Amino acid sequence: MNLPNDARLSFNEATEIYDQARPSYPRALYDALFALLPTSPLIVEVGPGTGQATQDLLARGAMVHAVKIGPAMAAKLQANCASERLQISVGDFESLHIEPSTGDAVFSATAYHWISTGAQLDRPAVILRRGGVISIVDLIQVDSRDDGGFFDAAQAIYERYGQGQGHRSPPAPTRQEVRPQMYEALESDPRYEAVSVRRYDWNQSYTAAEYRRLMLSYSVTQMMEPTERAGLLDDIEAFIETDYAGIITRPLVATLTTAILA
Repeated sequence: MNLPNDARLSFNEATEIYDQARPSYPRALYDALFALLPTSPLIVEVGPGTGQATQDLLARGAMVHAVKIGPAMAAKLQANCASERLQISVGDFESLHIEPSTGDAVFSATAYHWISTGAQLDRPAVILRRGGVISIVDLIQVDSRDDGGFFDAAQAIYERYGQGQGHRSPPAPTRQEVRPQMYEALESDPRYEAVSVRRYDWNQSYTAAEYRRLMLSYSVTQMMEPTERAGLLDDIEAFIETDYAGIITRPLVATLTTAILA
C-alpha cells in the first residue's frame, strides 16, 4: 500500500523539473544491454521517470512495459515517448500484476533502490522467462578531483539546513571502488547466474541554475520544509556563482549490473 507520505510520490510533484534536470545514460551501456537480449525484446521497466532511458529502449526496438507509481510522471512519460510499443501501468511494481515468465528483461535506471530488498530479487524471478535478464543501472557520484573540491566545500551549507552529508551520505567512493549493491545481492541468489557489472565514466556539468534544478528533482529536497528548502537552494546556487564561476562538475560513474535468470 502506498502511504500519503511515500517518498516515491514526491517525484509526482516535480514532474517538469525532473524531466528537465535528470541526465540520460551512456550509449555504450545500451550496447552492452541489448547484446544480451533477443531482437525486439519485451522489457519491463521499473520507475521510468519521464523517459530518460525509455526513449533509448524504444529506439533500439524494444517493447516496453513501463511501471510508474506517480500518475503525473506517467502522463509526462507518455507525452515524451508515445509509441505503439510502449505500455504504461500506474502502480506499484511490487504488487502490480504482470504476466509471469514473459519478460526478456526487467530494467531499472536509478530507481531500483525504491523497491524493497526482497522484491528486488523475487519479482524478476517471477516476471522473467528462463534466460531473461535483470538489468539495473545506477548513477553513482564518486570522489574525484573533477569536481574542483565543490562537494566537500558545500557540505557546510547542507549541514546549515540539517541535511548533513546531503545526497553524498554515505561518503562517495572513488571510481575504482564503485560497486553497486545489486551485484552482491544477485551473486548470493542461486536463481541468477552470470552476474556482471559494467562501468562508464559519465561526468555531468551544471550551471548554478541547472544544479539548483537538479537538486529540486531529488526526493530529499522536495520533502524539506519550503522555507528551509528555498534557503538551501539559494545558498548552493550563490556558492556556485561566487566560488566556482557559475559552473560545477558532478563526477559520476554509470553502472550496468546484469544477471541471467537460471
